[in-house]
Amino acid sequence: MLHTQISKTKPILQILHSSSLAAGRQCQGRLWSSLKDICDLLHIPFVAVCDDEDLLFQHVQFKAGQRVHTIGQAFDSLYIVHSGFLKTVLIDEYGNEQVLSFPMKGDILGVDGINSRLYSSEAVALSDCDLILLPFKKLTTLARTHVELENAIYDVLSRELVREQAMVGMLGALSAEARVARFLVTLSDRFASMGYSSKFFNLRMTRHEIGSYLGLTLETVSRTLSAFNEIGMIVVNQRTIEIKDLEALKNLRRLPPSRNRSKQSKEKLAAVAYPVQ
Repeated sequence: MLHTQISKTKPILQILHSSSLAAGRQCQGRLWSSLKDICDLLHIPFVAVCDDEDLLFQHVQFKAGQRVHTIGQAFDSLYIVHSGFLKTVLIDEYGNEQVLSFPMKGDILGVDGINSRLYSSEAVALSDCDLILLPFKKLTTLARTHVELENAIYDVLSRELVREQAMVGMLGALSAEARVARFLVTLSDRFASMGYSSKFFNLRMTRHEIGSYLGLTLETVSRTLSAFNEIGMIVVNQRTIEIKDLEALKNLRRLPPSRNRSKQSKEKLAAVAYPVQ
């Protein structure tokens, strides 16, 4: 059943790539977006500026595995994800990665470079990506002359900070199972906001990368996904996730012991799972 559903479902990446080519404007063989396109993508009010018809921002494409920017690289631009999936990471002196985020459509990259004028993290494409380049000097020049645009930029930067704070709070307050559940719920919400299925999607990141992001081991992530599959909350087929009980994932605090899972129906599971305060 799941195999049939996968074969009939158009891959999300293919849809995103198609929408990327359909949007924007072709100029000198490259794709460009207007300020209105950017405001729509960031979900902020459009701010009309003088000659905004001529104010265009270039798209840049990256293949899966390519780095958008590296730690210590000179900061000169922000990037908006137009399509595709990425990860941002910190790398310690031994080469170990700590995943900070998984940016996708509408997210902004490079904010960590504003203070020191050096990027403090590394952004890597997890799939083929289309990003919109925002030269920081160009952006600040516009902001100085258009207060509405400046306020909108602050709103976007604040939104990024709130998201990071929510992540820190989650790591400190939730059990391992609840972290994985919350991660799936967040992905579901993000896909829904982009107009795609909230119940059926592919994980572009590995289980190791999910574990790094959630502060868990690869084994814990794999074991938890298998447990969710076992009790019927999701169906897992390699990197494909089908959510069967979104409310149970939202409300999950902890799972029953493994020896009891096969004996518990979804109704009994709902009784032991309760909302996080």
